Amino acid sequence: MSAEATNPGAPARRRSRPRIDLRRLGRVALLGPVSRDRLPDAIGHVAETHRAHHPDADLSVLRRAYVLAESSHRGQMRKSGEPYITHPLAVTLILAQLGAETTTLTASLLHDTVEDTEVTLDQVREEFGEEVCYLVDGVTKLEKVDYGAAAEPETFRKMLVATGDDVRVMSIKLADRLHNMRTLGVMRPEKQARIARVTRDVLIPLAERLGVQALKTELEDLVFAILHPEEYAHTRALISAATTGDDPLTATADRVSAVLREAGIPAETVVRPRHFVSVHRVRMKRGELRGSDFGRLLVLVGEDADCYAVLGELHTCFTPVISEFKDFIASPKFNLYQSLHTAVVGPRGEVAEVLIRTHRMHRVAEAGVIALGNPYAADGTAGAEPADGERADPTRPGWLSRLLQWQQSAPDPDTFWTTLRADLAEDREITVFRTDGGTLGLPAGASCVDAAYAQYGDAAHACIGARVNGRLATLGTVLGDGDTVQLLLAEDAASGPSPAWLDHARTPAARIAITGWLDAHPQDAEDTAPAGARGPVPQPGRPARTGTARESARTVGAVVDGPDTPVRLAGCCTPVPPDDVTGFTVRGGAVTVHRLECPAVGRMAAVGRVPVPVSWGDTPACRVTLVAESFGRPRLLADLTEAIAGADAAVVSATVEPPSEQRVRHTYTLHLPDAAGLPALIRAMREVPGVYDVSRAQHPATAL
Repeated sequence: MSAEATNPGAPARRRSRPRIDLRRLGRVALLGPVSRDRLPDAIGHVAETHRAHHPDADLSVLRRAYVLAESSHRGQMRKSGEPYITHPLAVTLILAQLGAETTTLTASLLHDTVEDTEVTLDQVREEFGEEVCYLVDGVTKLEKVDYGAAAEPETFRKMLVATGDDVRVMSIKLADRLHNMRTLGVMRPEKQARIARVTRDVLIPLAERLGVQALKTELEDLVFAILHPEEYAHTRALISAATTGDDPLTATADRVSAVLREAGIPAETVVRPRHFVSVHRVRMKRGELRGSDFGRLLVLVGEDADCYAVLGELHTCFTPVISEFKDFIASPKFNLYQSLHTAVVGPRGEVAEVLIRTHRMHRVAEAGVIALGNPYAADGTAGAEPADGERADPTRPGWLSRLLQWQQSAPDPDTFWTTLRADLAEDREITVFRTDGGTLGLPAGASCVDAAYAQYGDAAHACIGARVNGRLATLGTVLGDGDTVQLLLAEDAASGPSPAWLDHARTPAARIAITGWLDAHPQDAEDTAPAGARGPVPQPGRPARTGTARESARTVGAVVDGPDTPVRLAGCCTPVPPDDVTGFTVRGGAVTVHRLECPAVGRMAAVGRVPVPVSWGDTPACRVTLVAESFGRPRLLADLTEAIAGADAAVVSATVEPPSEQRVRHTYTLHLPDAAGLPALIRAMREVPGVYDVSRAQHPATAL
């Protein structure tokens, strides 16, 4: 596949405002003649683009950086056959088009010199200063690990650390990957696919989180062309066919412009074409595409208040699609993005999606953190340096701070890689308040378990419950934006988490910490009751009621050899008569009973634990934990509890998890008067309308 074949340049659409075009990089501009009395033509093209964003920028430093880079790379060639200097020039032009400040562009020109030439960091520091040297060193460290199946995780671990210190390091890396993706056609197909997958799984989500939409959208299209060539070709054909016909968005744009002129609101209304992946997603969602699905209207105004004025006019003069309205100005996305989103019905009946934002919001929407300039300079320009050599980028978003925290705890590269991809897939954040006045930034859907580990780290192992907005809550309670949470810790610091906590942990930090504790304490982990089976949260200072060993044996119905030996049923598999069972002695001399097929039995045997013979006594009663999977509907909980009552079972505790994709999970701990009635109880629960499965609870202790 040629480089051109992987460059999905969309055909021009009428009346469209060109998005920041990162594909126009002519060879003549790069390799033009050099004159002594002016900038070389190659860097001159970069300088003109830079001056458009920064009219007062000092271009002499760019000229000096270009001269050093060109002389250092002279004689080196890329696999495409071009002189190597074309690569740093292309990367620098990409950043210049996004509005990067001079220091970033200087470091971009030099980003490969220390790695691939005889230029040293000391030389860079002497000629260009500490700031440029730091950025070049940061990018160089990322390049020192070869790409490969085992190398990629460590590469991106280093990338996260470097990015946390200065987000400009990641900006240069993203532009570097974009140019490499443009010219990927000279490589073998299998290598193209591998690099494209890494780009899709990590770099594109990072570009999204840093708000650099201009890089993200082109990277998506390039990856789409490599990994899904047939779908890409079909999408390209659809877009080409759409450009030859009448564009319904043009008429809507004209009407919107007229409405805003009459209202006296200065605004620019343009048609913004969707990129290839966006069109493909719309087609997958809606099936057959409409003419208005190939683009959206973009309305640009001068002030924030004008955005809402435009929204009012549109909803007054057009029929709005209320379900499409979103206010990302009052509640910006985690990646700095701000806009009003809505949709209106146009004069021909077509539905047009509309984005309303200021010119400043538009620059940030396209360039993200790159538009913020030098994070260490008070005025957003180059020159300032962090005090005492300590760096903690003030523009670092909360999600990046969390990544930096948990990446240090990842036990191995595979865990880091898997967890990184899962974490980057999260696209919304919430803020919860602590009772001491502090705040915690968490991903949407996070629970009290996540809040505990975010606030206390490993000390959260002793957490026994929480108060959410002043009310007692279980650790599995999902938090909402703006909630106030108070975590309750047990006085016994030796206590640990339940395997069931993994069912409620959303953040990598919590999952890694819980899994690490469970792996280090297998005998204790298997003895911990599942969160859904726990009773009310204990009050601080009030110990839980305990019984004698004889009472314990009568309650669980299991018998072991030895006088007054406490017996308890394992929460991970909740055995009941007539299951085949075995037992293991845990802390305090108690015996925990497991089903023979429980995964915990194999783990206990693997660490040398000696099984204890267990048999069922004459007591027919038993306690069991059941999990009901169902589709959400009104009265579902009432119907399930009625079915349970009809089987003469008593509910000891119940947990209903928040709906996810219209599915609801119920966990019941039940007391049955006779274990023989368990199969009939499960059948009765499965017959409740909406319930599609009922099973015995299983709580694996090591799953991630």
